[in-house]
Amino acid sequence: MLKRLTIKQLLLLAFLLAGLLPAMLVSFLSFYQTRSVLKQEITRDMQTLSTAVANDMERMMFERLRNVQSWSQLSIMQELKIGDIDKRLSIFLNGLAQSYGNIYHVIYVEDLQHRVIASSNAKKIGLQNQPQPPWFSANLSGRSLSIAKINGNVLAISEEIIDETTNIPMGQLVVEFNWDIVQNALNNVIKKPTAAALLDPDGNVLAATSNWAEIQSGYGMYAISQFSQQSSMPQWRVQVEKLHSTAVAPVHKLGYTFLGLLAATLLLAALMVRPIAQAITQPISQLTQFVKGFAQQTKAKPPQSGPPEVRELGAAFETMTEDLAKSQEKLTRAAKLAVVGEMAAAMSHEVRTPLGILRSSADVLKREKTLSDEGKEVLTFIGAETERLNKLVSTLIDAARPRLPAFSKLNLTELIGNTVAMLRNQAQAKNIEITFDNQMQAITAAVDADQMTQVMMNLIMNAIQVLPEGGHILIVLEHIGHQAMIRVEDDGEGISEEHQAQIFDPFFTKRAGGVGLGLAVVRQIVLAHGGEIHYQTSQMHGAQFTILIPIQQAS
Repeated sequence: MLKRLTIKQLLLLAFLLAGLLPAMLVSFLSFYQTRSVLKQEITRDMQTLSTAVANDMERMMFERLRNVQSWSQLSIMQELKIGDIDKRLSIFLNGLAQSYGNIYHVIYVEDLQHRVIASSNAKKIGLQNQPQPPWFSANLSGRSLSIAKINGNVLAISEEIIDETTNIPMGQLVVEFNWDIVQNALNNVIKKPTAAALLDPDGNVLAATSNWAEIQSGYGMYAISQFSQQSSMPQWRVQVEKLHSTAVAPVHKLGYTFLGLLAATLLLAALMVRPIAQAITQPISQLTQFVKGFAQQTKAKPPQSGPPEVRELGAAFETMTEDLAKSQEKLTRAAKLAVVGEMAAAMSHEVRTPLGILRSSADVLKREKTLSDEGKEVLTFIGAETERLNKLVSTLIDAARPRLPAFSKLNLTELIGNTVAMLRNQAQAKNIEITFDNQMQAITAAVDADQMTQVMMNLIMNAIQVLPEGGHILIVLEHIGHQAMIRVEDDGEGISEEHQAQIFDPFFTKRAGGVGLGLAVVRQIVLAHGGEIHYQTSQMHGAQFTILIPIQQAS
């Protein structure tokens, strides 16, 4: 049967059997594999996202429970023993509510008959509340908190107030948490076309993004993360979903493109097959020898005879070999530059601390009365150049990878004291007072000395730079359980609520001339030590950064 076919037909059949069919099979397998890998990556990303959101939700709810527990045990709550209490407790509750912005609708105290006797909202005082059946209870430090079902946008959390003398309940503290905070947190974290919802153990939606109903009703990919079993919260879970068609759209587009190219190639092959096979056999053989010669790195030349297409193909192969050689040279050069960049970035971290000491030393020398004018000018140059080098160091850090900490037993009290001493002159230049309040004689922890010094210098220097004349910085070091707590707070303007979620992001800054890497580096170092760092408004109404570092590092 093959003998009856013309050369054109044989070439077309051979092309189909030897070229298109294997290509179609390989392309189909590649398409399927790419689709599977993409779905796995999307699922992994969605799982990571759901875990992060669940952790945030769990942390947010735990903080609310912790607030209620700590407030109910305050000594001011003992005023419930007085029959006709004054406005002092209501003023205190009003201050609590205002300090948390819109997180709480109202905070109030009611007696055993559920009559409101003190409230952050004066209109509620004297009202008789109906007892709310508990939705679930949470146990913190041996104390039980009662949580009522969500009513509208309010989640009521309550705890009994115990008489310190008789150990008998006198009433309860009730905090109405603004559930819109949870709703807004989901909308802020989850971006379209992804949807997410917070679900209870029965699958009921407690909070969801605006597009949840639309995406959840369709065929989609999803990931679920539950609250941890160690949490005092019930087994709530966060479910993240994305429409399947949206997730795999790039793969489908690739498949349509392949089918179009395959059809075009088939049509072109049918048109280009010629009856005279011999005219193209020899040039193709020569081209094969050229390709083999390239693989063996010989100096073979592409064919110079045959149809123009074959000659162009040979020239294209020759151009390709030259481009490959150039590309390999560029990649080698880029790899070397990358190594140099990493080394420069690593060295830049070691330069920053000496620069600060050099600048502080120059400031001390400037105050010498016997210093000549020429000496003062030189010191001015030193200050300017160290500042310029410091900015240069900041740009080098952009490409650096943080090194792993080298842990060793270190006296944190002494480290913080030395850091304060190094920066005290810069603070005095702005009449800023730095107070180091250490509750114990010495606290020792396994940390990296250089990295922890960098953390303290960044936090204190940030405070010095943003504080006005006559400001105050308070540094507190305490031993809490198996952790050392370092708190740096000031009485400046603090950080606005809208920017608090971004302060640890690289390159985010609101200070003129800042690069926005200081707090990002601080957070990296603290996390590398197995610790955590948080921001909140200080009691002095300024900024407060709290660092918790394990005393012993896990082996």
